[in-house]
Formats: sequence, C-alpha cells, structure tokens
Amino acid sequence: MKKLWLVFAQSVTVCLGIIFIISLFRNDLITHAPVFSSLNSTATSKAAPPYSFRMAAKKAMPSVVNIFTTKEVSNPHSSIFPNNPELKKFFNDNFPATPEKQLSLGSGVIVLAQGYILTNDHVIDGAQEIQVVLTDGRVAKANVVGTDPETDLAVLKINLNNLSPITYGSSENVSVGDIAIAIGNPFGVGETVTMGIVSALGRNRLGLNTFENFIQTDAAINPGNSGGALVDSNGNLIGINTAIYSKSGGSQGIGFSIPVSTAKNVMQAIIEHGEVIRGWIGVEAQDLTPELADSFHLPSTQGALLAGILTNGPADKAGAKPGDILIEVDGHVINDSRDMLNQVATLTPKTKITIKVLRNGRTITLNLTVDKRPKGHIKNPEEQDSPLP
Repeated sequence: MKKLWLVFAQSVTVCLGIIFIISLFRNDLITHAPVFSSLNSTATSKAAPPYSFRMAAKKAMPSVVNIFTTKEVSNPHSSIFPNNPELKKFFNDNFPATPEKQLSLGSGVIVLAQGYILTNDHVIDGAQEIQVVLTDGRVAKANVVGTDPETDLAVLKINLNNLSPITYGSSENVSVGDIAIAIGNPFGVGETVTMGIVSALGRNRLGLNTFENFIQTDAAINPGNSGGALVDSNGNLIGINTAIYSKSGGSQGIGFSIPVSTAKNVMQAIIEHGEVIRGWIGVEAQDLTPELADSFHLPSTQGALLAGILTNGPADKAGAKPGDILIEVDGHVINDSRDMLNQVATLTPKTKITIKVLRNGRTITLNLTVDKRPKGHIKNPEEQDSPLP
C-alpha cells in the first residue's frame, strides 16, 4: 500500500511538472484549448464587444421621439393659376398668395412619465399641428405646455401610458473629452445614434439664443436632430441638441447642446407657471474693451458698461446713468455683459436688491426693485449665423 501511494505521488508530481513546462514554453496549447466550447460560444455571442455603447443606446433610445409639425405658410409664388405659367406671369401680382401647408421634423425627449416632452422652440414654432411618434410605433397628438424662445426650449405633452422617461445625468460632471452620444431623427430617416466626444463647455456669444451656455460636441447632429438627446456613456441625458456650425447645412463636427441643468430649470418653470420668469433691471450693457477701460482709467476690463438706461425702468429709478460701469449685482461680482445678463435673469421680480457702479472713479451703491423681464425680439432660425437642425 505504501508503494502504491508512492507511485501515485510520483505520477502526480511528474504530471504537474509537465503541465508547468508546457505552460512556460507553449502557453498557447492551454489558453486556446477548446474546453467547454459550446458554453463559451453562447456566452460570447451575448456579451457586448469591447468599447460598445449598446447598453447606453438601448437605455436612452425609447425616451427619444420623432416630432412632425404642420403649419400654413403664405407662398408668394402660388396663385389661382398654379399650372399655367403664362397666366401666372400676368396675374400673380394681382391675386393674394394662397396658403400652403409646410411640413417639418425634429426630435424630442420624454422627461416625465406623465407625458411631458422637451424639445426646441424652433422645432414647434408656429406649428398648427404637432404629431409625436414613439420608438414603439405609437403616434400621439402633442399640445404645447409652454415655450422659452430665449433658451430655444419648449415643453410638449402627450396623453399616452407606459412611457419611458429618460434618466437625467449631471451637467456639472460633464468634462471635455467625455463620450457623447446624440440620438434623434436626422433628415427624417428614422431614429439614429451617433457618437463623439464633448469638445468644449460653456460656449456662448454664438448669436443663437439670448441665454447661451452650450455643450459643444463632434457627435454628428444634422437637420431633424434638434430637440433630441445628448447622452453620456451610461445613457443619461446631459443635453438637448440644438444647433450646428456649418457652411454646408450638414454636420461638420461642431454641434451645440443645451445643458440638462438649464433644460430642467426651464421645464420646471414652464410646467409650474406656463413660462419662464426672469429678472430685469432695464439696462443695455456692453463689454469693456481694453480701449474703453483705458479711457475710463480702469485697471481691468472687469464689469459691464451701461450703454443705455430705459426711462422709468428699475435702474433708471434707482439713479443709474449711461456710462456707469456695473461691477456688482446683489453681491455678485460682474465680469462682463454676458455675466450681468445671466445674473440679473436669476433674480426674482419685485425683490429689492443693491447694485454697485463705478462713476467718475467712485463706487456708488444703488437700491432698486427688480422687474419681470419682458419678451424681447428673438431671431428666427433663418436669421441665425449657425444653422438650427
């Protein structure tokens, strides 16, 4: 018995030694051995390939909808003789233009299970009828809850059950270089997913909206993508796709999205009040250039030059004058005119605040009552320097 045990132990030792030598010099014979091949093949077929974002797309796509709008436009080239060019030549100027139906498309994002949808204002602007098509094929008529042209956002509502609201991400956690996935309906071809990275943050002064704080991305955004979702690698919403910078009308790798933080605030205000209520003090401001700062004997360009004061407006009643340099609003130091606009907009109408201005080298504190920001002139998409898809 003792001899048998010795033989067994020696055999095991020899086998382990052979396996060690094979693993040392011919590792491929072990690692590529087709052990349990039937089980492995099944598992491999279900697993996502490396660097795939299929789970993010699968999570977010049911929340993105296609939006089709119809509106009547006056066509100056139409007449009561549409098929007779000779008669049109003589009579076209003598008869009123006939209205025609114009169809347009865009995208939207389901944000609440109650049927609320976020999209762009320019997608539904002037529409007489709005149809929403879900990824499961359902179609619903949408009603406009409210719009905010100054951020180019709108909220719609549909009456359907079993909706898939998107999961919010965090704008504060977005960084340049992060993966960005755009979902929408470009050119009406159907729901499409494109991928890129976050190229820049805080883009403004583009001439698109009054209030701008865009996420820039190179994920392909084309006409029809407006109002669609920009999501992160986990499928969470980080922005609403809005515009592209393009000379051809197609995507050239520079797209702009409204951060989800802005979109949520606007949506909440519209749902609660039917509009976004912002503060206003009745001034026209401009940035301080180095030349202007030098002419005012200022050490820097920090602040906003009050180029105009509305008569009987809050600032006028408080004693502000054209030529004052606004340096502080309600305790917030003002860097430039854009900073002033954003800061004033956050103020609640009818509240009393103080502002500080520089006048003839002296700092003056003024007390004023904030008013409600009136609706100003907003550019139409045709007037934009950057195309709105």
